[in-house]
Amino acid sequence: MRFAFLVAAALLATAVEAAPVKVETQEFPVARGSGPHDVAADPSPGGVVWIAQQRAGALGRLDPKTGKVDHITLGSGSAPHGVIVGPDGAPWLTDGGQNAIVRVDPKTEAVKVWRLPEATGYANLNTAAFDAKGRIWFTGQTGIYGRLDPDSGEVKVWPAPKGRGPYGIAATPKGAIYYVSLAGSHLAEIDTESGDAKVIEPPTSGQGARRVWSDSKGRLYVSEWNSGQLSRYEPESKTWKVWKLPGQRPRAYAVYVDERDAAWVSDWGANAMVRFDPETETFQTFPNREPNANIRQILGRKGEVWTPESGTDRIVVYRFQ
Repeated sequence: MRFAFLVAAALLATAVEAAPVKVETQEFPVARGSGPHDVAADPSPGGVVWIAQQRAGALGRLDPKTGKVDHITLGSGSAPHGVIVGPDGAPWLTDGGQNAIVRVDPKTEAVKVWRLPEATGYANLNTAAFDAKGRIWFTGQTGIYGRLDPDSGEVKVWPAPKGRGPYGIAATPKGAIYYVSLAGSHLAEIDTESGDAKVIEPPTSGQGARRVWSDSKGRLYVSEWNSGQLSRYEPESKTWKVWKLPGQRPRAYAVYVDERDAAWVSDWGANAMVRFDPETETFQTFPNREPNANIRQILGRKGEVWTPESGTDRIVVYRFQ
């Protein structure tokens, strides 16, 4: 069966100064041309995996046990970019086509849409994260970030302090919200009550901060697209550390930190997934099986890292021990 194609990825992995972690991958094909952009796995073991199918205007639901993918239409003109699983267990999407935040009921498949205020204009919505009070924050590349309160239905939008570029966004374990700006090449912390954003400049100028994720200690890992670096910001000490990805021309697109605090990065330059061990400060590289995989967002659950290959119309899971 196609979905059950297993690759002993550890055999392909190359390690730099560290013993490789044993990893296996499993591939799941999705509909050709559907454009799997971002992916989010339900936290329960073996649970469904949600797929933002940007070109299809739909939410995909993958059953890892069978490989079956169902498609839930989101609305006229839909073009979802990001998807995450909320504290309510439902998939939430940033829908650039509808200029809205969308929730899908995982049982009834009912679709609820919260459109941005008309005065916002087209936001080119990107990614979302929930704060400690259950409010969802989101970014728009045209130069905005915003907040939806699901209880009241209120949607508020703020202009980004340095204009266009807000891209990845993430919450720390304590519910603090940070976003990064691709065009603005910076990290920013949002005051979740006032909505004000404080810019935090990384040490490398023009690095193209693309995605951000927190580890268990609240340290922020940033994938730097232009520089090909992985950086980490520690809010308590306000200090940075920076590591260049292996290879000649790395292009760090997305970053995700697993439950062991290892950082996973999608490297478009090497057409590979890269795992970073913060204890040894070393990388392990897992080449993609097909060219131009174009992995965008990365999310996971215990023992698993899930990736959407937008270039090959596949979902791939990396299982580690």
